[in-house]
Amino acid sequence: QVQLVESGGGLVQPGGSLRLSCAASGFTFSGYAMRWYRQAPGKEREFVAQITSAGGNTNYADSVKGRFIISRDNVKNTLYLQMNSLKPEDTAIYYCNVPALRNSWGQGTQVTVSS
Repeated sequence: QVQLVESGGGLVQPGGSLRLSCAASGFTFSGYAMRWYRQAPGKEREFVAQITSAGGNTNYADSVKGRFIISRDNVKNTLYLQMNSLKPEDTAIYYCNVPALRNSWGQGTQVTVSS
């Protein structure tokens, strides 16, 4: 059974940084590409970033390119999202996801960017 547990969210001022983590279990983590999504209040869930199974390739939504970095540790079975230069519009619940596995969503972690 796929389990994804996000953590690391919180309240941060504009311009600040946070590092999100996603602990994965129940599948062979190193064999799958991983994604981060986010959902702001009243909006659709949107793609944030993706990383290939070995971590060699990444891609990002235009809205976060140059500010966020996705990475993974295939020994620790953990996905990360380093978020820098945060803006109020980054406020959302952040989710990790395994695109190749159905219904592979965690509970999410809340990120609030506000002064």
